[in-house]
This record gives sequence, structure tokens and C-alpha cells, in this order.
Amino acid sequence: MSDTPQLLARLAAESAIHRLHATYIHRLDSGDFTGVADVLQHAVLHVLGTEASTREGLLAFFEAGLQVHEDGTPRTWHSITNVLIDVAPSGDKASSASYYTVHQQLDGFPLQPICTGKYLDEFELHDGEWRFSRREVTLRFAGDLQHHVQGAQRHLVA
Repeated sequence: MSDTPQLLARLAAESAIHRLHATYIHRLDSGDFTGVADVLQHAVLHVLGTEASTREGLLAFFEAGLQVHEDGTPRTWHSITNVLIDVAPSGDKASSASYYTVHQQLDGFPLQPICTGKYLDEFELHDGEWRFSRREVTLRFAGDLQHHVQGAQRHLVA
């Protein structure tokens, strides 16, 4: 049973990383860009050739890039699927690849998927807590982004 501690550590890491993914999405869809910046504060965010880092830089990136509507949210609903997490043998680093789909609905804009792609993430264990160290957002398919991204097709943020 000597593998039990490593197995438990890997499962704990995977659980914490799933929670980081979910926390990011819940905050993003609720329009809590400060909360999103808090989740990513130790990471470099790379979105289609643009990078942002630090809590302040990330907050500015999201506020400049995403539209917020009358209800204070982007009116989006992100789904993350097919999450693959790899924990390094050292147990203090991990990476993940996952698919995302973003749906959006507004008055006069029926519920529809507006973009899909992949999140390619890196994580580190710091003082007993897992945190993002890098997030790369790739775009696979884009639909009608006119109500999501500032300047529609200029900078795509999911």
C-alpha cells in the first residue's frame, strides 16, 4: 500500500484544480471580474496573442475586453468539459487541458453558443494551496460575439 499517499495527494490535487476551474467560471459568468482576477492573480493569462498578469493587470484586461449588460453580468454561461489533469511526479506542479463552450442570451439575442475552444492551464502548489500559474485560452470556433467581446472580433476572451 505504499502508493496510497501518492494516490491521495494526486486526487486532492485534481479536486483542488477542478475547484479552481469552477471558481473561475462562476465568477466570470456572474460579472465578478475582481474575483476572476483574484483566482488568476499568480498566473500569466494568454489569450490569442495578448498576455495579462497581476491582479490589477488581469482586472483591467477583463474589464476592457468583456461587455457587461444591464444585469451586471456578461450574460454568458460557460461549460468546461473533457478536463484532463496531469500532476507532476514531484506533486507540486500540474497541468490541465479542457474544452470550454460559452453560451449567451440577451433580449433580442436568443440563447446560443458563441464560442468554443480549449483552456491549457498550469498550476503550482504554494504553501499547501493549488493556484493557477498560467492559463492559455485557445479558440476553436467563434459564432456571434457582438454582445460578448468589446469591439466584437478584436480581442476574443472566453
